[in-house]
Amino acid sequence: MQKNILSALLFALLLSHSFSHTAAMAQPSDPKKGIYDATLLDWHVWCYRPNVWRMNFNFEQLTGSWAEHANIPIHIPGSIQQALKHAGIIEDWNIGLNHTQIEWIENRHWLIGAKVPDEWFSIHPDEQIFIECKGLDQQGILMVNGQEAGRFKNTFIPYKFLISPFLKERNNNIFFLFETPPENLAQIGWTSKIKDWKPRFYYGWDWIPRILQTGIWDRVLIHRVNNSQPMFENLRVVTSADKLKELGSLSIAATPNRYALPQRIQVRLTDEEGNSVFGETFPAVEAVNGKCWNNLTVKRWWPNGTGEQQLYKLQVALIDEKGNQIQQETRRIGFRQIEWSHTQGAPIDADPWLCSVNNQPIFLQGINWTPIRPNFADLQYDEYVRLLKLYRDAGINTIRIWGGGFPEKEWLYDLCDEMGILIWQDFPLSSSGLDNYPSEDLKAVEEIRQIVTHFVKRLHHHPSLLLWCGGNELYEMGDVAPVTDKHIMVKAMKDIVSLLDPTRRFLPGSPSGPTISVDLDLVGTGVHWDVHGPWKLPFSATDQTMKAVEEYWSKDDAMFRSEVGVPGAMSLETMQKYKGDLQLLPASMENPLWRNVSWWIEWDEYITSGGNSSDINAYIKWSQERQTKGLVMALKKNKERFPACGGFIVWMGHDSFPCPVNTSLIDFDGHPKPVFRELSKIWKENAYMKEKH
Repeated sequence: MQKNILSALLFALLLSHSFSHTAAMAQPSDPKKGIYDATLLDWHVWCYRPNVWRMNFNFEQLTGSWAEHANIPIHIPGSIQQALKHAGIIEDWNIGLNHTQIEWIENRHWLIGAKVPDEWFSIHPDEQIFIECKGLDQQGILMVNGQEAGRFKNTFIPYKFLISPFLKERNNNIFFLFETPPENLAQIGWTSKIKDWKPRFYYGWDWIPRILQTGIWDRVLIHRVNNSQPMFENLRVVTSADKLKELGSLSIAATPNRYALPQRIQVRLTDEEGNSVFGETFPAVEAVNGKCWNNLTVKRWWPNGTGEQQLYKLQVALIDEKGNQIQQETRRIGFRQIEWSHTQGAPIDADPWLCSVNNQPIFLQGINWTPIRPNFADLQYDEYVRLLKLYRDAGINTIRIWGGGFPEKEWLYDLCDEMGILIWQDFPLSSSGLDNYPSEDLKAVEEIRQIVTHFVKRLHHHPSLLLWCGGNELYEMGDVAPVTDKHIMVKAMKDIVSLLDPTRRFLPGSPSGPTISVDLDLVGTGVHWDVHGPWKLPFSATDQTMKAVEEYWSKDDAMFRSEVGVPGAMSLETMQKYKGDLQLLPASMENPLWRNVSWWIEWDEYITSGGNSSDINAYIKWSQERQTKGLVMALKKNKERFPACGGFIVWMGHDSFPCPVNTSLIDFDGHPKPVFRELSKIWKENAYMKEKH
């Protein structure tokens, strides 16, 4: 009992520590409960050279005569880039080299503000008003009526600011001042020196140029809070299922404030049709140590291709002595059991890479997920539905959310719950080329603790969530091996996951184990655990034919492959749509249209193979056939080795920018390349061991 109380107190303490920087899951707008959706306000943008606004902008009149651009409408959530494009100030950055013409945006200060209705701020003496920001990209100041009310400097966590001291009786306004972002977090640099928390992919990667978003990327809510209002925070929900039967267990824990401790908590679980599974009411104080219910009659949740995705609605309400509801939080949950065991033939000291769901060993197959767009603030629900349906219908069961992106919209996790797509979730760390060793700076370690705490708190209830991972391609100094949990930053991440979500696996990074990639000279020694690469056809030094590729995959003994790719060109139609006034040929470094994807062109190989340098159609056909043959062979060989190989995740799923050639399977406009159809045929073959189903 003492141990349980200590764990509960540690849980509450850790989450309370981060609450000044983060906020509870946002509730729908409900004025009766003092919750207002500020994203619906009439927002506008002003642009200044750095700090000039301090001398010129009038927060009473909402005017600024020195602004370079003034009073531009913007939708929230939304990016500065999209607002400028809609206003006709900048061109579509996806066309030709237009992206080079918008880099000036980074070198300005941006005011995004709105007037707030008087009735939102008519408060009683015992009330306080907070503003909750679920996604600010990335650093700046919250201004309320021209006064500094708070600062932010992290894309990966939400913020909650007390704004009551800055309010007037009437005519209030709120502004977010976005300062110039960090100069360089791009693909080439030093991971050990990175201490700023802004997504790295849009600083420039081998599949996207520099398109650096500024803006509000998620909802903004205003809360009126009674100081003596009974409430609970930090709702924790854990589910599991019986390995063999349609039975599940559920546990919840929460932190009631002192006014809520004398009240009661009511828990209700219903299926998707509204039928009751169970309900119980108990003293709120019991939620501190947690409550557990076993042997619930439920249908288990299964990954895509292996069974149904049954989901349930969990309602946790705080009620007073008369049965009146004071507060309610809702989660959509599922029941499944995930276990990891050794792949067939693996040495006893190897990490387990064979995943079983509900006692069914399953081959994890899918794609690496990168942000759909660099201006992810502007993404819409339908864009997620379209892509995820493509992947689901093709037969995948897993995505890896890559560590160079952003925390992702809630839509993605909800849709993966519905579609049976397991999620490998990286934390926001990634390689840098010049070194790939995570920072040991103590301030950076504390900040990653805040990020991990928020990620786990926000996502742990999703049945689709498979595992947590420290980040992408994090290596020991000198790139001699993948980083381990002995590193101070990785250990900090692991400790938080172990405390807040102990039922899920934590990986130090991707790849992980003794080696980064497969060395054919080490095949059979048991050192190839989770590996990365190759991203091109694995020819040998003496053989540049598909025979060498087949030999490589025939010898392969990796237990898991979390990144494998082969480049393939997009269609001629899409190239012509986005090329602007540039020419498509030559498809080489000499052509600025192709320079950004120079890693993937393979123009010299095309010419050497007898390709016609004046025929873009011939190059596209050559490139697409090469991608198809290479990836089909790789996936087929690895899946045939199951259960000696536990999974195969393609790098990468879809384009974030119209790359003429890239390792993606789906182009910028959402059109699958020819390889996608062929991989789907293999994905749709049984991904589990029939005899054990």
